[in-house]
Parts: sequence; C-alpha cells; structure tokens
Amino acid sequence: MTTANQSLEIIPIENILQGALLPYEVLDNQHTNAAYPKQKLEIRNGGYGSDAAAHPTHPNQFYALTDRGPNADYKGSLGDGKQFLLPDYTPRIGLFEIQPHGEIKKVKEILLKDANGTPITGLPNPKALGGTNEIPYDVSGEPMIVNPELPFDEVSNPLRTDINGLDPEGLAALEDGTFWISDEYGPHLVHYDADGVEVHRINPFTNDSRNNVMVNDTPLLLPLELSKRRANRGMEALTITPDQTTLVGIIESSMDNPDKSGRLSTLLRMVTINLITGAISQYLYQLDKPHHVTSGLIALSNHKFYLIEHDRKFPLQKPEAQKLIYKINIANATDIETLTDSKTLKQDDALGLLVDGQTLEQFINTHEDGWEQLADLGIRPIHKSLAVNVLKAIDYPHDKLEGIWLRQDGSIGLLNDDDFGMTDDDGQLEQKYLDANKTMEDANRLYVVKPSTD
Repeated sequence: MTTANQSLEIIPIENILQGALLPYEVLDNQHTNAAYPKQKLEIRNGGYGSDAAAHPTHPNQFYALTDRGPNADYKGSLGDGKQFLLPDYTPRIGLFEIQPHGEIKKVKEILLKDANGTPITGLPNPKALGGTNEIPYDVSGEPMIVNPELPFDEVSNPLRTDINGLDPEGLAALEDGTFWISDEYGPHLVHYDADGVEVHRINPFTNDSRNNVMVNDTPLLLPLELSKRRANRGMEALTITPDQTTLVGIIESSMDNPDKSGRLSTLLRMVTINLITGAISQYLYQLDKPHHVTSGLIALSNHKFYLIEHDRKFPLQKPEAQKLIYKINIANATDIETLTDSKTLKQDDALGLLVDGQTLEQFINTHEDGWEQLADLGIRPIHKSLAVNVLKAIDYPHDKLEGIWLRQDGSIGLLNDDDFGMTDDDGQLEQKYLDANKTMEDANRLYVVKPSTD
C-alpha cells in the first residue's frame, strides 16, 4: 500500500540551492570573538554535520547528527585536553526537510538520552569504558572535577566524566524509526529508539553491562583491537545494509596499534556486525594518503557503499585540498576475522591479526610494499573507485565533509561539520572561518551531487 509520504515527489537536484543553509539558533554569545575583539562569538546550534541519513519514507527529509557539543582544544593546569564551552549540552539528531524552492526547514530535534531517559552529554567516558585520558576543562579554563569546591584528587575528587557521554559521528536511520549511532571515542555503537532513548549498545569492553545485544546468551562485542583507536579518531562512519540486518562502520584514521607507531599507515578497519546472527567481519581499507580520513558511509547493498575520504583542509586556504567520494565493494575483500594462525600470521586477542609479529598498522607503516606483501599472503583490501571528486563537481569551501545522504533518485546529499560555528586559533576562541582573511563564516550547508554511473 502506498502511504502519503511515499506518494510525495522528490525535489529534483535542479531545484535545490547548492549550499542551502540549515537553520540554527544561537546557543551562547558571551565570549569575545578573538578574530574581531569588538564582536561576540556566536556558538550555534548548528553543529548538525557529523553525519546524515535519509528519512525511511519521506523523500525530501533527512536526519542530521551533531557531535558532542561546543568544545576547543585546550592546555590547562593538568595538560592537554578539551575545553567544554557548554558542558551540559546534549548531542542530538535533527530532522530537516527540503522545501519546494530548495531552502531547508528544521522539522524537529531528538535529544539523545540514556536507558533511563536522562539526557546525556559529550563529556569524556571513564577510562575503563572508552575514556582516552582526555582532560576536561570548563569555560573558565579550570579542570572539571566532581566537586569543584574541593581540590582535585584522582581518588577522592577525580575529573568529571559521563559514563554515557558520546561524541556521535555515524548515523544509521532504520525503517522502524530507530537509530544506530557510532562515536569516535569508545568506540561505542548505540541503538536509540525514536525518542532518543538508549535501548542497545555494542563496544569492545567485556566489563560493560550495557552491552546487551545477545547472541546465544552472549553479549555481542566489537573486536578488542578497535579499542586501540586514536582519541577523537574512532568509529567515524556508520550505516546499515538495506535489509536492515547488518551494521557497517569504519574507523576514521589508522589506529595506535599497538602504539603511536601505527598511526602513520594508510590502513583503516571496516567492521560489519550482523545483528541477527552475531557474525562479525573485518576488512581493510587503503587510504590514498596517511593524513586522509574517512568520515561518511552509506550502504547501496550488502556489499557496496559510498564512502567519504578527505583531508580536513579548507579549499579556499589550501588549493591542494581533496574531498572524495568512493564507491567501495567488500565482496572480494578478505575478512581478516576468518584467517587462522600460520608461520606468518597470528590472531592476537588484544591486537588483532599479526603479520610476522607486527600489527597490521605497524606492518604497513614499516614496509614500503606492505600492501603488496599482504596481497601475496592472500589478504585483499576493499575495492574502491572514484564516484565523485567533490571539489571538481561543486563549489565546496568547507574543511570537514562528514554527512552523506543517499536520495531516492540516486543523487547524494552532503553536509559539512561547522563545529557549532566556532574554533580555536592558538588557544583563542573565534568564529570558524573558511578563508585565510577570516571574512567568510562557516555554517552547516547542504550540497547535492550526482555520482558517476561506472
């Protein structure tokens, strides 16, 4: 039966304003804009750029995801960390709709909540359950501690954490109205109902009782080696297969596996999790360059996907900037979870597959022909082919290309992450600007491109 939503006609790409502004409200304007000291800094809500996903029935609506909230890199009395400008900010999902003349309207927003219905924050997790020793500082630059009236003490008055705190980055909107979200710290995969209340969770930590996706009376866990993700570079992108059975996520950057020596490689890990059978597979993706990141993923089938790979550079400041969308296929890639021990290969419980005693990240980093050597061992990476060179296709001035939405006509909607309209420059807070002269402010915008049909 055809519903009213399904009978709606999709607004054609020609009617969409390229760079259409997503509406926002001002969250805070109490700080000075360091770029222009006579102006106030606008912290905006906004922030809907971590990922995007199609509404399951309405062809002109899409969901967009914020990250953890307004924050900035900060070095305070306890060392490097993050300054949280609005520490009680709750990450959220926004539902947006393209209007007939191409402008964007916000329909509603869904705040993310824990299993008890309490809104979460973006504050760091405890160390044992996803924390990365991140130091949280408040708006005045003081360490955020449990009892601010007393001196800091790691045992009796430790740093403030949020066991449910999340830095959301990947979004999958399901046909039943619920959502799966991935974050880049735990990494955690969290299932939220239509009202934003947590119902399920999957992460690598065996001692986390919230891991409640059960298969044969055993909680489903991510491979333990994924806990070696770099801080702020975890599960950046997430999607679900069209049959609604399998979550597919990819780590943003090469991991610190077993330590920082691994982060200079071009090797990323993609994981598939079948929610029905509990089967977990893991595949290898080769970045074009070590400093590139992946930041958005959408399923075309059980094996084919669109994947964003880019370099975080501002095109107006760095002419060499790259923003690419690849069509990838895992059908003939090697599932490294299936490989067994041999003279050369060994499956390590904590570090994953080892080659001659090295982690995969180390191996690729220390061997110029590492990918060729893996091929000789029968380990094939994910196949990739260029679908859209974004900077050649459209006028795109942003640094962070993160949201990707597959429209019903096969075109691709793209969102940038505007960081709530703010950034830090040498420790000073200012509006986020696109150009070196600081005259063009960043904001969440929607772009639509047509992929190649090859």
